[in-house]
Amino acid sequence: MKLPPLRAVQYFEATARLNSFSRAAESLNVTQSAVSHQIRLLEDFLGESLFERQGRNLHLTPVGQRYYDDIGDPLQAIARASLQVREGVSGNLRLAVFSSLAVKWLMPQLSDFRTKHPEIDLSLEMYAHRPDLSDKMGDCFITDFAPGKNYEYELLYTEYIYPVCSTKIWQQIKDKPLPEALWEYPLLSVRSLMENDWKEWCKVGGYSLPRDVKIHTFSHMLLATEAARYSHGVTLLNHYFMNEIDREQLVRIPLHEIPTGDSLYFVYKKHRARQPEILKLGRWLQQIAAADEAAF
Repeated sequence: MKLPPLRAVQYFEATARLNSFSRAAESLNVTQSAVSHQIRLLEDFLGESLFERQGRNLHLTPVGQRYYDDIGDPLQAIARASLQVREGVSGNLRLAVFSSLAVKWLMPQLSDFRTKHPEIDLSLEMYAHRPDLSDKMGDCFITDFAPGKNYEYELLYTEYIYPVCSTKIWQQIKDKPLPEALWEYPLLSVRSLMENDWKEWCKVGGYSLPRDVKIHTFSHMLLATEAARYSHGVTLLNHYFMNEIDREQLVRIPLHEIPTGDSLYFVYKKHRARQPEILKLGRWLQQIAAADEAAF
């Protein structure tokens, strides 16, 4: 299959559609001489004249008209298909996010987004580890790292953790000196959160962690949260793990918080930076992240 010079075909289509070399040049953001050069290349390739020039008037030849009729729709189809690959189907958006974040933070608030933006069909794609930022995974992402070139990213949240216990334990310690009252219960530590989370928390607060305090270690904050909910001890949680439902059963103990060194970002490809659906989702995520931080 021998194809014509494709740039020349593009320039011919614009010239024929606009019936003007100058308007075609303007729409393509090139010079008029560049358009004329590409048209000559295409005419040489086809061995036919495509335009008749009569003074200032420009007309397609019969061959040019047939050629335009044949290539116009396929070029538009190529443009639509390419746009769909670059920006996705209009109105549809796939957000890839950590599974725990989806369950604890996004899901309880998702109805608010659907109410504000019923025109967007938002679906969640969950992952457990750092994702491959590809179209196979999602159209946009919430990650714990800022990606490199070709991506835009917006800071949503800098992670801080603070002590939390069940309402039952809180009733038992609320009138006792803090933090000493915490040492009466097992401390629930999260291995994936940060190294020696309770030791670091005590260090920042200027406390000494008793050697005989019981420490139960969990692989994930979700497990520690559930253990705290059932009064198995006191744990360290972050803002987005304390949603409205959790606050009915868990109490933030009025003591200091510490940064974990992690942050969350809303990430998308640079060429999709003007896509309306992504802009609306980004603004909404910024709003709920700010509201959650203000709540504490």
